[in-house]
Amino acid sequence: MKLDYHMHFEYGSYDESWVEGFFTAAKERGLDEIGISEHSHTFPEFEPLYYADLVLDDSFIGEFQKKWLKKNKFKYTLDDYFAFMEKLRKHHTVKTGIEVCNFQDQEKVRDILKGYDFDYVIGSIHFLRGWAYDSSEIKAEWERHSLEEIYDWYAEEAEKLCEAGLYDVLGHPFNIRLFKYLPDFDVTPYLERVAKAMAKAHMAVDVNTGTYYRYPIQEISPYPDFMRMAVKYDLPIITSSDAHKPEDCGRHIDDAIAYAKEFGYKECLQFEHRRASAVLMG
Repeated sequence: MKLDYHMHFEYGSYDESWVEGFFTAAKERGLDEIGISEHSHTFPEFEPLYYADLVLDDSFIGEFQKKWLKKNKFKYTLDDYFAFMEKLRKHHTVKTGIEVCNFQDQEKVRDILKGYDFDYVIGSIHFLRGWAYDSSEIKAEWERHSLEEIYDWYAEEAEKLCEAGLYDVLGHPFNIRLFKYLPDFDVTPYLERVAKAMAKAHMAVDVNTGTYYRYPIQEISPYPDFMRMAVKYDLPIITSSDAHKPEDCGRHIDDAIAYAKEFGYKECLQFEHRRASAVLMG
């Protein structure tokens, strides 16, 4: 099977005519099934967590992130989302997921999620010490920290996310390479920390093409060193495009499948009501 479980409607609206483009692209690329994983910043239920965690002072990071939180955020409730997905399911096969940021208050996240019947939940590291490290507008912050510090922060955040026991998948692992800041030190201890935590939490790896076509690094995440670690710890995978626009649904999924097969993977996970089953890829 050919699956894409990581994509977002956020650049458009909950309008059936607009999201139809995702299904058109999926059909053109031969996908058997897609899943929508709306960002947690779509939903006002998560808004207090962003204001609690992000740097929002008068620094250049804070000024950018204050504006970021006001732009196209928190516009649909989780109830709105589930109602819209039910409408889509009248005409399409589609799974309902969510991508949740690495909030510090995981008990609050648990309280928010428990009332909803998601098919799967992705947890992703998007912030390091309150800094949205994947935002090109504040990329200068990378120059203020050593890469060893950043790798340690990333591993720590991933460990906390895994320890919460709320997630089925770790989104785009080690996408901290996205702006081509590449380490000249042994990263093995950091990779192993994350893989161990994922194995303990029974979480899957998101083999994500978004970093291939949306960022300067132009590589699939996770990069090969972590893929080898995933194999060592027998971590399952999903494949995804991280599409934010309809035309990107399924983009480079064939490449993701070929990439995973290079490391010996033959199966990926298919989800329904938080239950995973292994299916043959391709």
